[in-house]
Amino acid sequence: MRKLFAILGNPVAHSKSPLMHNMAFGTFGIKACYGRYLLEDGDRLRGAFLSLGLSGANITVPHKEAAYRACDILDPFAKKVKAVNTIMHKDGKLHGYNTDAPGFLKTVESFGEELKILFLGAGGTAQSSAEILKETGHRVTILNRSRGRLAYFTQNGFPAFTWDGFAPAPYDIVVNMTSAGLGDDSLPAPAGLLEKILPDAKAAIDVIYGRKTPFIRMAEKAGIPAADGTEMLLYQGVIAFGIFTGNRYPPEEAEKAMRRALLL
Repeated sequence: MRKLFAILGNPVAHSKSPLMHNMAFGTFGIKACYGRYLLEDGDRLRGAFLSLGLSGANITVPHKEAAYRACDILDPFAKKVKAVNTIMHKDGKLHGYNTDAPGFLKTVESFGEELKILFLGAGGTAQSSAEILKETGHRVTILNRSRGRLAYFTQNGFPAFTWDGFAPAPYDIVVNMTSAGLGDDSLPAPAGLLEKILPDAKAAIDVIYGRKTPFIRMAEKAGIPAADGTEMLLYQGVIAFGIFTGNRYPPEEAEKAMRRALLL
């Protein structure tokens, strides 16, 4: 029987996860199919997952915190950061994992050690990534439009600010952790503020992949190296594939297959 997997979120039409996972399934001869499902209401995530008959799923914006609440069993890291982006249905229970954070960590490692990093945005991806970066010696500051989402970060020892009153400082990397620019020309922070932040940074990363966002264009205009979220997507996908398949296949071979899919 062919197992079903999917990515759930809003939006999902742009997602390359189906290409990546289906390429990996085909490479190893696994009887499985991976699709996409537009989910507007995060509170319906559990019901949608079960009604679709999924064996597993990836969760994208804006439902990673809703996915955390929908799971019966959480791995220790997902429980700590309160954000889930990978779910497996095992023994009648939904098991939640977070592969975003190790995926982002692998991306950041190419820039050096003990980096000073500014996150623009305070959602589920920012929470998990900030924690794993802190555990590995990096220093993370959070900048967000509203104060409400900053509570998690301040409670866990991260410097966290709203746009008003933020004093820009030099950073090794500035990261867009929001969906701003995914389907429009919006920025993750006011243009005037970014114009003060980016010229003093050494690099910029946008977690959005597959398009040159306004944030990436602004970073390039400021004369700093800029990368999109393709590598993060790839690395978190390899880890999720391991979870989906019980780690029965070599991750380096899964990575090769998924890289091929990204070229399609």
